[in-house]
Amino acid sequence: MAGVAALGFTIALEVAARRYGLPGPLTNQAKEVVFAPASGPLLYASMALMMVVLTWRQRLVAAGAAIGIDTAFLLVRWVFDAGVSEGHSFGNGALWVILGCAVIAVTRRTGRERVLLLKGVGLGLLLVAGRKTGDTWLLVTSKTRPEVLDPYVAIADHALGSPSWLAGRMVAATGPVGEHVLDWIYAQLAVAAVVVALYQLRNVAAERRFPGHHLVRTFLVIGLLGPAVYMIYPVVGPVFTYGTGAFGTGGEQWAMADLWPHTPPPVSAPHPWTYDDVTPRNCMPSLHTAWATVIFIHSRRAPRVLRFAGTFWLIATLGATLGFGYHYGMDILAGVVFAVTIEAALRTFDRGWDRSGIKLVAYGAVVFAALLASARYLPVEMAARPWVFGPLLVLAMASVVYGYVRTTRLWEPESAAPARQPEPRLELA
Repeated sequence: MAGVAALGFTIALEVAARRYGLPGPLTNQAKEVVFAPASGPLLYASMALMMVVLTWRQRLVAAGAAIGIDTAFLLVRWVFDAGVSEGHSFGNGALWVILGCAVIAVTRRTGRERVLLLKGVGLGLLLVAGRKTGDTWLLVTSKTRPEVLDPYVAIADHALGSPSWLAGRMVAATGPVGEHVLDWIYAQLAVAAVVVALYQLRNVAAERRFPGHHLVRTFLVIGLLGPAVYMIYPVVGPVFTYGTGAFGTGGEQWAMADLWPHTPPPVSAPHPWTYDDVTPRNCMPSLHTAWATVIFIHSRRAPRVLRFAGTFWLIATLGATLGFGYHYGMDILAGVVFAVTIEAALRTFDRGWDRSGIKLVAYGAVVFAALLASARYLPVEMAARPWVFGPLLVLAMASVVYGYVRTTRLWEPESAAPARQPEPRLELA
């Protein structure tokens, strides 16, 4: 049922994209079998996920085949002088290996081995499909939501001290080195998720089964549900890619003013603002923040190096989302609540929807809705009383995080008590 629903959803997005004269997720993915892929690292990360079901010998063969195919593609492009203008010059080989394993599963495997290999292939393809469907979702938001709510969120952000403007000046002060590092971290978030997921799925090949809950599940559900909120709450952000945005340079014909990052917008009665039909309305909530949050959560049970990496990736992602002007502070708070609520819902689903889990999910959903509603209907009041509403907003987010930690700790099995040593006693010789 899940597979049929995912396929139907992808086909619906393909049809929606075609209505606007653009290729959809299925077409874009099919092109990458031959043409330069949009993200080579993502395809190799997807292949790595698929290989958790293979033995070490099979993994070496698969990796060697992918590299060999990419080398052949590179030579053909060089011979025919077909340079890569967009995307990456590698990654086709990884996709070919994933599709080849699907063929092997159908033609050369039977029973549980076929199912396990198909699950691995499906896991890898889901990560790729999530990227393609996300791109199409963004296209749909730009075409169907001409008015954006940036004036409301920007004014509400005064209650938080306009953190995007502050972080923007801080990132600019780090110079090109800091900007390039943050930009790379921001762009390779999916690869970081795969590293943590590979640790969680490290025993699949030996046990011949997947664990009940892992990072990829939450990662994909966030990517599926997040764009639906974009349709309800369209926001483009202070500055989008290449300098366009509600308050950035490069899009003066659409921007309300060139204010970011030095001058926060003045507090006045907000109203919806008509924007272009190209820029995605992908700010509320910040899905990069949501994904970095679940990476942090799932890395807590990993070795120390992965725990440090998860913490670093979360902090750096927050710095990039705010420092590059991609998001407002309200987007960050909403993204954390969104991620924790979905993680709680998936864990509650695995437990059978017990009372504690239902209460936690319901509370997270209410707080998330309250954050969006307050930014929409109370922005001027929030900006006028920052010392009241600022702490309340942060406490609302923190309460959801605290509720998640407190509830999930009760779900964990109690550690076995140490065996009690028998007391010495005297015996007759």
